[in-house]
Parts: sequence; C-alpha cells; structure tokens
Amino acid sequence: MSAEGGTKAIVAALIANLGIAASKFVAFAFTGSSSMLAESIHSVADSGNQGLLLLGRKRSERDRTPKHPFGYGRERYFYAFVVAVVLFTVGSAFSLYEGFHKVQHPEKIDAPIWAFSVLIVAIVLESFSFRTAIKESNAVRGDKSWWAFIRRAKAPELPVVLLEDLAALLGLILALLGVTMAVVTEDGVWDGVGTLAIGVLLGVVATILAIETKSLLIGEGADPEQEERIIAALESVPEVDHVIHMRTEYVGPEELLIAAKIAVYHDDTAAEVARGIDAAEAKIRAQFPEALLIYLEPALDEADRKNAAKPESPASS
Repeated sequence: MSAEGGTKAIVAALIANLGIAASKFVAFAFTGSSSMLAESIHSVADSGNQGLLLLGRKRSERDRTPKHPFGYGRERYFYAFVVAVVLFTVGSAFSLYEGFHKVQHPEKIDAPIWAFSVLIVAIVLESFSFRTAIKESNAVRGDKSWWAFIRRAKAPELPVVLLEDLAALLGLILALLGVTMAVVTEDGVWDGVGTLAIGVLLGVVATILAIETKSLLIGEGADPEQEERIIAALESVPEVDHVIHMRTEYVGPEELLIAAKIAVYHDDTAAEVARGIDAAEAKIRAQFPEALLIYLEPALDEADRKNAAKPESPASS
C-alpha cells in the first residue's frame, strides 16, 4: 500500500468525522436523542482514531536503533490495535450503556427536524469519506475480495478506515431508523433500541479489528503464494540446489524479513556460493521490493553431506 494513499484516506475520514461530530452534538443538544448522543461519541472516537493512525505512521518512520535493530514499523500495528480498543470502550460500551438507560427510561425526542437534518448531512459526508477509502483500497487490493483484503493486508490503515467508515454509515442509518420510529410512534424506547443496535455494531467491528491487528502485532509471514514465489526465485539460481527451510515475517507494513537455509553443491567454492547468494537476493528483491531484510544460510543437505564425507574407494589393481 502506498503511504500517500493510506494517508489520503485517513485525512478524508478525519475531516469528515470532525464536522459530523460537531453537527451531531448540536442536534443532540436540541433533541435529547440518545441515538444522536451515541453517534456523537462515535464520531469523536473515530476522529481520535484517525489521529492515532497518523501518529503511528509518523512514529514508524524513525530510524533503527541498537535497541530496536529492525526499526519501528510495528508501531503502525500497535496504534491500529489501540484504535480497536478505543472503538470498543468509547464507542460500543458507551452506546450500550446509553441504550439500556434510554430503554428503561424513555424520553420524547424534541425538535426531531434537527436530528433528521444532521443525520442526512452526516450520511452524505460519511459517504464521501467511505468512497475515498474504497478508491484508495481498490488501487492496492488487486483481485482479492474485500474480506480477503481486510484479512490479508499488511498495512493496517486502509482496512481500519474502511471498517470504521462502514460502521459509521450503518450506525447513522440505525440512528435514523431509531429516531424515525421514536417520532412516529411517540415512544422514546425506539431511540434506545437504535442506540443499542449502534453499540452492538461497533462492538462487532472493534472485535474484527482487534483480531486482525493482534495477528499483525504478533508477526505475520508472507502469504503462501508469495512464499512459493520466493522459493522459486531462490531455486532458479544455478548455485542453489534447493531450499531446505524458510521463514518470513513482516516487521513493518513495507518491510519483509526473509530467512532461509539453502542447499548448495558440495563441490562449489566459497566464491561461487557467495555469488549465488547475491544473485538469489537480487532475484527476490526484483519481485518483492519490500524484502529489505534477507538472510540466507548456505548448507549441504543430508545426502550431499554423507556423500562428501565418504572416503574414496581405492583403485583396483
């Protein structure tokens, strides 16, 4: 994922959410709707989340240090995980609490025209933000399905913004339904029901984000097809007989670590083995520019080792 594309989606979402949050708080002040309050808090949480994503991207660009020899690329994963925690605690938990309160103590919605106007405007603004996230994601997801893109993306920003924007749009629709039913039936319980639905929605999205970013934090390797291509590149070098075993791990969204033990021919010289390793690294980087860290260990496989250790049989007289 290009850094520019991810940043553009984050900034678009941040600007939209700041404007939406302000308008929702105004509507809540006039209507007293718990759905509007839940959506206001949701937008504030989303705005803070976009700030966290930008902070994580900035901090990940720091140079390597002796204490952190592989750099700070995983800072982006950490802040994405914090986003999931904030979305769950601030967004979902607050909405559920407010929803239960309103169901138990329903109140009539005052000046509903404010709620309808703000919700419609918010849906339009959030749609523009969601459209930007979709456009930037389409540029990098290739032929993957949307679910596969969210599950397999190594850069966390676009999947996070996509899910946040989707949750925001669905939450606005739920709030609109809740307010509409409360006004039509003159029963404030529906406002509380809409708030509860928003809380459940945010909880589901936060859980998905937490699971995916946790996996990235622990350390994910390259996809199986990528590993097959890496092995093929290694074994295409004449000096490499075959790959004995290999491990890969993303130490940052754009930084892939590759460590492999490769079998070389027992009669090759050290210079030939070194040339083969250099050629193998060049072939990998030609296909995977993100493979910035490559460590190859040459070795003889078991059969070659036994053959090399056999004493030559004496010539028959």
